[in-house]
Amino acid sequence: MSSEARGRVPLRSLLFVPGNRADWLPKAEAAGADAAILDLEDAVPDDGKTAALDAVTRAIDEAGARRMRLFVRINALDRAAGWQAADELRAVARPGLYGIVLPKVAHADDVTAADRMLAWCERHHGLPDGHFALVPLLETARGLREAYAIGRAAGRVAHLGALTGPGGDVERAVGYRWSPDGDETRDLRARVLLDARAAGCPHPVAGLWTDIADLDGLRRFAGQNRALGYEGMAVIHPSHVPVVNEAFSPGPDELARCARLIAAVEEAQARGAGAVRFEGRMVDEAMAATARHTLAQRADM
Repeated sequence: MSSEARGRVPLRSLLFVPGNRADWLPKAEAAGADAAILDLEDAVPDDGKTAALDAVTRAIDEAGARRMRLFVRINALDRAAGWQAADELRAVARPGLYGIVLPKVAHADDVTAADRMLAWCERHHGLPDGHFALVPLLETARGLREAYAIGRAAGRVAHLGALTGPGGDVERAVGYRWSPDGDETRDLRARVLLDARAAGCPHPVAGLWTDIADLDGLRRFAGQNRALGYEGMAVIHPSHVPVVNEAFSPGPDELARCARLIAAVEEAQARGAGAVRFEGRMVDEAMAATARHTLAQRADM
């Protein structure tokens, strides 16, 4: 893990907010979102992007009073968009911003280009290297296939993962047929997660659940993503935030068990034993290390 990524913390819920409705940020924070993604891409019509950019920059300047971290999803850095996305990045990469969400990432070169621009912005504003996080969105078949290279392309990439859902870019690119149980994308999400972990991205996030009213389905899907090893999810509605936060937070029973397991292993080690029977299972230092990791992440939330 790079020194840049090492300073990041887990983000359980990343709530998309249209860039032209930055006034909704208090609702996102009231819902308990760990982060908000102010969207300048799909959520904003072309004729409203300039006004949305102005609203987003004002919101970033006011971010100091918020606990919630702020991302901005800019438009894609491609030739078809000209300099629009680069101008957006330079405008929003300022004190108060946590990171950039970069759409339509196809290969590591996209990340390298964004990384260089963010490094320039950090120097311009007197911010430390790696201040801005970068979240590459894997919305093409090539991007999903090259997740490992994309994750390794810059140390500021900390929250890489697979955002699957019904319709949209990923379904069109891969050709799956979405279902609420997620069986058709489980292997894809698991493979991208392994790539992200192997690349040193410490806090991978998944998504999306687009049925606003189906909170039970969201709970199952979030639980599946946590079971795979993800640490959070991108969400599209404030009502989804508490459900996702709960799914990605260890409960009191889990935390208590972690504490008991650590105590049991340390007691055994003090007696010169490497392993010990604990609540019907054999455990050792590897399990204790995992328990300590869980407790440390809980402290970061």
